Amino acid sequence: MRLFALKTKYYILITLLFISILPKNAFGQENSTLISFDFYGNPVDLNLDKSGIVSYNPPLSESSLQAFQKEIAAGTTAPLIQSLLNYKKQYQLDDWLYYQLIRKTAQQISPKADNYFRYTLYKWFLLTRSGYDATLKTNGEKLLFYVQTDESIYNIPSYLKNGKQYVCLNYHDYGGYINFEKEKFTEALLPVIEAQNGFSYKVTHLPGFRADDYEDKDLQFTYKETNYHFKVKMNPQIKTIFANYPVVDYESYFNIPLSKETYSSLIPLLKKNIKGMNTKKGVDYLMRFTRYAFLFETDSEVFGKEKRLSPEQTLLYEQSDCEDRAALFFYLVKEIYNLPIIVMAYPEHVTIAVKFAKPVGTPIIYNGMKYSVCEPTPQKQDLAIGQLLPKLKKEYYEVVYAYTPHQ
Repeated sequence: MRLFALKTKYYILITLLFISILPKNAFGQENSTLISFDFYGNPVDLNLDKSGIVSYNPPLSESSLQAFQKEIAAGTTAPLIQSLLNYKKQYQLDDWLYYQLIRKTAQQISPKADNYFRYTLYKWFLLTRSGYDATLKTNGEKLLFYVQTDESIYNIPSYLKNGKQYVCLNYHDYGGYINFEKEKFTEALLPVIEAQNGFSYKVTHLPGFRADDYEDKDLQFTYKETNYHFKVKMNPQIKTIFANYPVVDYESYFNIPLSKETYSSLIPLLKKNIKGMNTKKGVDYLMRFTRYAFLFETDSEVFGKEKRLSPEQTLLYEQSDCEDRAALFFYLVKEIYNLPIIVMAYPEHVTIAVKFAKPVGTPIIYNGMKYSVCEPTPQKQDLAIGQLLPKLKKEYYEVVYAYTPHQ
């Protein structure tokens, strides 16, 4: 019995030794490839079965797109998709951030510069297999990638199908301009049964960037003859995340939060500076900080097109316009005082009005409540709370977003 036990231990040791010297790709792993990259401070490691590596070569046509779909659908890609979805859940990625994760994954599998059509097809495949309703259109020379959304999205092409809106995700890859009257696109018949989810452009969480990815940005302004200096932590990767982010409704982009380090370097300091001030003076301080701590420039001059900046983007960029400052001022007032706020859009200007316990100046009446104008953009006149630009007094405006604090 003792001899049998010794032999058993011997065979176990030999087996363990054999396993330890096997190459890492043994036991079937030679059929997969490891995809590794950094996703805004977090490492991503994904295994892709080699059956999921599919080539694609022109001519660009519906039949060639269908052939790609048929071949990749026959491969083993479910583990890769599940890993992406697990990462999405673990890091609370909103749809826009999840799409950035898919873009980076597709770039690792099929670099954009090597084969743009194949890169786009991988993005489409990964997004649809993740459950999103996405389509492809082609005219034989260009490949447009659309996703279904119920939200109001501006400045990018869209179309309706069966009463649903589809917006273009890769319009920027074609220089942001296509003459659709001359170039006729047809949707490719590539049905994916499980792809039924709509896409949301709302961003409620930003990535957990590494602290050493931030840079210090100096801001300063003068209030009541006192100079205030700020050293705010800013992450340049914010520009990358929102580089191709479209124009969304005011509620969506006004409520994009600050990243952790930026928030921690700014909000506590603002609260410290307004400590001891009453609410109106504190809001006045925030209004003048937003008005004078940044240079003014129109979107057309900075970006060559309309682009609405989130509060953090407004802090990050050297120049911003009235919509951008309205977003930052809204965020600061909401975060520090949590007061009712309305956003007023004129034909060529956007401003903010705040509801105080007692209105200041000529109030703006909205839904039976009185709001006081707080102009966060620099003007020729040094406007105080309650003062509206004289040229706007007879102009039509629309309340495009009204924020009411939760009780």
